Amino acid sequence: MRASELRTQDVEELLSQLNDCYRELFNLRFQKVTGKLTNTARPRQVRRDIARIKTILRERELAEAEQVEDI
Repeated sequence: MRASELRTQDVEELLSQLNDCYRELFNLRFQKVTGKLTNTARPRQVRRDIARIKTILRERELAEAEQVEDI
């Protein structure tokens, strides 16, 4: 997932994707514990995707707050 792709999405889509990433991370952790995790790099990728989504959401939140202050 690229940040440029995420920036084109609205907040609801980002929150939905964030929720999906958290679910996937939970499932990956479960697979790791049970010994069935085949792609060991995937949890790191998912954690980074979560960070990207949260960063973009925070940027939008700050931009919105800045606009309110300007009024």
